[in-house]
Amino acid sequence: MKTNNSIQMGTLSASNMDTLKLAPSGQNLGSHGIYPVDSKLSKKPTAYNVKQMVKSIFQRNPKIVKTIAVSLLLLISITATAQDDLNNYLKIAAENNPGLKYQFNNYMAALQRVDQVASLPDPQIAFGYFILPVETRNGPQTFKLSYSQMFPWFGTLNNQESMTTHRAKSNYEVFEDAKSQLFLDVKSAYYQLYYIEKSQRITKKNIQILETFKSLALIKIEAGKASAVDELRVEMQLADLENKLLYLRDQWVVNTVKFNRLLNVKNNAVINLPDSLWANDFSLEFQAAMDSLKTNNHQLRNFDYKMESYLNQETVAKKKGTPNILLGADYIGIGDNGLGVNSGKDALFVKVGITIPMYRKKYNGAIQEAALMQQVTEDQKADKTNALETLFEKTWSDYLDAKRRVDLFAKQSSLAQKAIRILQSEYQSNGSNFEEVLRMEKDLLKYELETQKALADKQAAIAFLEYLIGR
Repeated sequence: MKTNNSIQMGTLSASNMDTLKLAPSGQNLGSHGIYPVDSKLSKKPTAYNVKQMVKSIFQRNPKIVKTIAVSLLLLISITATAQDDLNNYLKIAAENNPGLKYQFNNYMAALQRVDQVASLPDPQIAFGYFILPVETRNGPQTFKLSYSQMFPWFGTLNNQESMTTHRAKSNYEVFEDAKSQLFLDVKSAYYQLYYIEKSQRITKKNIQILETFKSLALIKIEAGKASAVDELRVEMQLADLENKLLYLRDQWVVNTVKFNRLLNVKNNAVINLPDSLWANDFSLEFQAAMDSLKTNNHQLRNFDYKMESYLNQETVAKKKGTPNILLGADYIGIGDNGLGVNSGKDALFVKVGITIPMYRKKYNGAIQEAALMQQVTEDQKADKTNALETLFEKTWSDYLDAKRRVDLFAKQSSLAQKAIRILQSEYQSNGSNFEEVLRMEKDLLKYELETQKALADKQAAIAFLEYLIGR
């Protein structure tokens, strides 16, 4: 398991600005080199107040600038390394996944049809030998050699090539959609594994904390300052956490198999997970992303290429109802009869012919079929667009909700930790509020788990949005 170093840096916010008391210029308010702003400034925190205070910090503590810069570079490096691991898994999946392979081969097969329909029909060559020679003035005809080539009507081959090319492009979009879907599945499984792994860590940590509380409760019970019920409460909560840990271990096995199956690698392959999941936001605003969906979504682009294919199919069907042109030549070998100057002189002549498309029903049927398929494709695209827009709206809402939950539960975790410290101090002093300590510890566990769940949900929502816009 990959472990990343984490660096925590304090933040200067409006809430802790309110706690600063104005003092004469030059008076130090603490050991961190934070000085109050000029007394002429309002006690209400403003952007100017914050700017002046940050400037004051950097002027009096130049090492802070270097420390923050190094910290940021380290955080960026850690995030980049973790994302490189995920990108490597995506590459492995693209190379190994059998479902993606057959979609690619399906596209390649469609591409091979282009040359098949863009070529002229094979020429015809015939040889005939006269068993009973036909006598002519110049002599007996002994053999006949014929060559002919059929040419479709002008533009037919180009339209057939365009029709088949667009069908191949349609298959390529199916392949790209399958690849995007595979990448989405890999990312979602990766984020789920991250959440399960973090949940196991957090649960183990809470079990250790409860074991400490249990020891503390036993000491209080022996000293007569607490009830034996306190120990039982800890035992009950420990049993719940141990059961949850076993469940998480089972889920880890199941999701590991799922992840490795997507990559088509061995089930015991090591999976590198980040110590902290990156907190990148989605790169596009709502309307820009919606416009990108309508333009770049692979399923919608598939319908666009299908429409172009059916338009060309209609044109080809119309041209099939026009005559085909035959060009050819015949060569006849003539024997010598010794009766004249031209005796034994062979004959050569060219020929021209056309096909007559008399039976119009099949041609009209082909034209109507292509026209109806255009309408079908248009309706399918409209229906799919509505479904994708609805899905995009829901995913965008999930993304915003996950962002809010990340901030909310991080704040709740911080508050719960403060409350636990206060309650624990009270319990150590007089043995009271032990039930409240356990309840708050349970809440803290929930908030820590929900924070990690929100981080995973946020990145999963971003992955889904990227899939919808065709990335």
